[in-house]
Amino acid sequence: MTLPSYDLFVLAAGAILFGLYLLVKGGDWTIDAAVFIAQRTGLSPLFIGATILSFGTSVPELFTSVNANLSGFPGIALGNVLGSNIANILLVLGATAIICQIEGKAKDLIKDLAMMLLATAILTYGMIVGVFSFLLGVVMFAILVGFVFYQYKTDSLDVEIEEDDDECSITSMKAGIVVLLLGLAALAIGSEMLVKGAVVTGTLIGVPEAIIGMTVVAFGTSLPELSTCLAAARKRSFGMILGNIIGSNTFNILSIVALTAIIKPLEVTPVLMGMQLWATVIVAVGFAVWMLTVGKITKFAGIIMVGSYIAFTIAQYIIPSAA
Repeated sequence: MTLPSYDLFVLAAGAILFGLYLLVKGGDWTIDAAVFIAQRTGLSPLFIGATILSFGTSVPELFTSVNANLSGFPGIALGNVLGSNIANILLVLGATAIICQIEGKAKDLIKDLAMMLLATAILTYGMIVGVFSFLLGVVMFAILVGFVFYQYKTDSLDVEIEEDDDECSITSMKAGIVVLLLGLAALAIGSEMLVKGAVVTGTLIGVPEAIIGMTVVAFGTSLPELSTCLAAARKRSFGMILGNIIGSNTFNILSIVALTAIIKPLEVTPVLMGMQLWATVIVAVGFAVWMLTVGKITKFAGIIMVGSYIAFTIAQYIIPSAA
């Protein structure tokens, strides 16, 4: 028996919402457990913040993109990464700046911003070529590993790891491993529900799944970054805020796209080759130039950024054929 379109839409929307919930919770559990385990094994707080925290908040994107590509929906896989990188800067940093002006010194950010721009350039190259091959994925991931090793040796990113006594419930290595496994399981299930729900929703409303990936999926998988940055804003921890966003955008490309391509070559969906790709590039370059010259994001700038994100998201549905 075939379900009416309305009933199918409700079920798909429910799958998206529950999938997002599992991704957020799974991301929280994974981050908490990873940081706890890393601290117990003697890794420095700076290294944990610049690598594990950034990667941890990108885990939802990783599971979602790999799942989407293996399921035959590469548009969601790439759209998720492009949309997340735009959301991280315009929405997450913008919303955070509305609460607390964000400041950063060029000398502290230049190396990490340069790596983010290099990753963006590689992403652009792969999309113009039309496919992220196994070899390109290996090269991208190798660059990331080299950069992480460099960060470990130099502690170049000024990131503070704050203990949250109210929420810290992990007290032993065994508990940390259990929470980590539960987090990964929630991420796996949540990504499956989110991808399937997004595909069905896109089909029903006549919007390409790549656009759903750029908007709904990308917003959902950026929630961990938003939560982390808003918490850091209350403590005026600018290093945590900027480090999380710059690191996450770099990880999104050099780990998520790379690992997705290594598992299965990632083909580029043509609809992403228009304003979607170039908006990603412009936002990344604009953010880097702004932080290296102005060095701060004011409340007014934050309002403009959030407004721009909302306008860009709406444009995806009004003119999806603009690509």
